[in-house]
Amino acid sequence: MSSRDPSLSPTLRLRARGALANETGRFETERREAFDDGWDLPEEERLLRTEVRIERPRSALTYNRSPDLPFDRSVNPYRGCEHGCIYCFARPSHAYLNLSPGLDFETRLIARPGIAAVLERELRARSYRAAPIALGTNTDPYQPIEATHRLMREILEVLAAFRHPVAITTKGTLIERDLDLLAPMAAEGLLRVGLSVTTLDPNLSRRLEPRAPSPARRLQTIRRLAEAGVPVRAMIAPVIPGLTDSELDRLLAATAGAGAVAASWIVLRLPREVAPLLRAWAEEHYPDRAAKMLARIREIHGGRDYDPAFGKRMRGEGIWADLIARRFRLAAARHGLDRAQPPLRSDLFRPPPRPGDQLSLL
Repeated sequence: MSSRDPSLSPTLRLRARGALANETGRFETERREAFDDGWDLPEEERLLRTEVRIERPRSALTYNRSPDLPFDRSVNPYRGCEHGCIYCFARPSHAYLNLSPGLDFETRLIARPGIAAVLERELRARSYRAAPIALGTNTDPYQPIEATHRLMREILEVLAAFRHPVAITTKGTLIERDLDLLAPMAAEGLLRVGLSVTTLDPNLSRRLEPRAPSPARRLQTIRRLAEAGVPVRAMIAPVIPGLTDSELDRLLAATAGAGAVAASWIVLRLPREVAPLLRAWAEEHYPDRAAKMLARIREIHGGRDYDPAFGKRMRGEGIWADLIARRFRLAAARHGLDRAQPPLRSDLFRPPPRPGDQLSLL
């Protein structure tokens, strides 16, 4: 039985998309539904395509005070993500744009050209104090539209010029394009990369992350970054109980073999609209194990789809969460990925002179 959203037009063809529904955003006052108007006219099948809209940013840096995050500031060049990962915890943010966290999140994207210039202005403020900037904390900065818009490239050019520390999180192989910027920054202790690998099974990956690079291609990216001297942390995220948790040892062995120097994990998080989207996805693709998988997820989150409490949201609690943590810890030690990475350097930060600036005599 298909879990396809009945509100979607039956002539709308979904190809390589994660979500099966496009429920109205929670802040919208009207609800849209497809219906037969009675004219009985044949309609041509229409492929759902990606749209990109433009937003002119007024600010670049976003600050947070979350005690369970290792950074306090980030930059997001895009809203929404074409990778279409069904588990993405950022999906609910699309509701703030009066768009659906479902298919809209992966097909109606927002690019923010000019964000690098805004970032440069903020870094030049007299009050600014350097600390690592995180890129890729909400949606992937190296998703496919980056090939056209090149916003990540422009941001890195600014950060390199300022000698500013930066941590990048991605599953996109387009990061290899920027090795000419990344390698020198890494050599100065200004950069590290976290590359997400969820599963080694290409068929499962295609369903979970329909427009993300294949697992084998991501391992190749880890290898190319490592060969260029860029320290890579393998991010086993999310660990999905009952679906991918059995792969922990194999994932860590493969990423260590590709050149990763450290590893981390995060348990599956299902905030707001992500829970029903994941439930429909599991019932469609894995009906034989969906009920057990969803029950295990609730056990890990204290009987709920998701517990947002700091200290629990990333790891969960209870016997199954403890078991995953113990298995990860042992496997990371076995494959040499249990080491702490050195802190990024903030002492090298220097705003570069602009044309016409008076040069310092010191």
